[in-house]
Amino acid sequence: MTTELIDADSTHESPERAKAREAARKAWKTIRAKRMRERIILTPPLELLDSGISQVSDKPTLLTIRTSKGKGIVCEFDKTPANICCGRFWELRWGFGCPFDCNYCYLRGTSRGNMKPRYIRVELVLEALDQVFNDPSFNGGRAAIFNSGELSDSWMNPRSMIQIVDKFEEQKKHRLFTLTKFGYKSEMLSLLRAKKRNQTVTAFSINPTAVAKLYERAAHPPNERIEAAKLLSDAGYDTRLRIDPIFPIEGWKEHYSELITLILNAFTPNRIILGTPRGLWKTIVFARKAGVDMSWTNYFAEGQTGWGKKLPFEKRLEIYDFMFDALQSQGFPKENATICKEEMTMWQALEKPVKPLTCNCYG
Repeated sequence: MTTELIDADSTHESPERAKAREAARKAWKTIRAKRMRERIILTPPLELLDSGISQVSDKPTLLTIRTSKGKGIVCEFDKTPANICCGRFWELRWGFGCPFDCNYCYLRGTSRGNMKPRYIRVELVLEALDQVFNDPSFNGGRAAIFNSGELSDSWMNPRSMIQIVDKFEEQKKHRLFTLTKFGYKSEMLSLLRAKKRNQTVTAFSINPTAVAKLYERAAHPPNERIEAAKLLSDAGYDTRLRIDPIFPIEGWKEHYSELITLILNAFTPNRIILGTPRGLWKTIVFARKAGVDMSWTNYFAEGQTGWGKKLPFEKRLEIYDFMFDALQSQGFPKENATICKEEMTMWQALEKPVKPLTCNCYG
């Protein structure tokens, strides 16, 4: 379709312009082919999600269908800045976008403003996973956790995701991490509770109701997310919570203290991950274009950190100290709480043990 449009337009061009454009096109094809030879890719193209087209590389064990950006269904995230403790991790790129459209969501920048859910054909996702599971050299032979909630809400298409969940049950080495803002009224819950799966970690992103009403208006209410997490924990799932981003709105200590009480009165998560607001420049640009409430950016300090704009260091330290104290005072194990996308200086200030260049949140 794209080629047809270009050819149609070219009938109105001068011969010199058409020649220059054809030369540029050939140069780009050469560059793209070179890039593809330098990386292992396990993915279908976004332009051909329903086509079923396959392209087999000269390495017969690898599926090399490409996305429009040359990324794979299974892709190692390697863009962590040097001064951030977080290491590389594996993305499962099964879908893109999110129906909840939270004001602060980094997917606004990642998707260049397109938050509409889009999906890779699930058959191709399962095929890519088969290749990974059957490759003893993947991840250096070590077990890995695949994050399905990095580029989308993991449960925005429950009928596809449950097939991926069940695919992980076919082996005992690697695990699937799902992250969502859906609550107990969603189809996700009935699908997961139908039978216990041992290779799936269920995680929920939570904020107090006061914050959710400001910046997460389309997401399921926080109490419904907590109830869903409790029910899955009761069903035997490894269940974790992200309290992230923590916004220092007026009365924030009271709001977050109440949230911790609600959570721990319901159940004890296997892990709680804390984080403060982060504003990558693309996120801020596309949030403004979307016309959302931008007051979430008012908390940022001047300048940039290793992960975009953040709250001032001392404010972040105050938030983490408060949250850790509140968790401990209600009996939550100190070693089961961690922080995300922070610098070594923050870990040191909190006197928390850290494994540099490792995902300290998911494992």
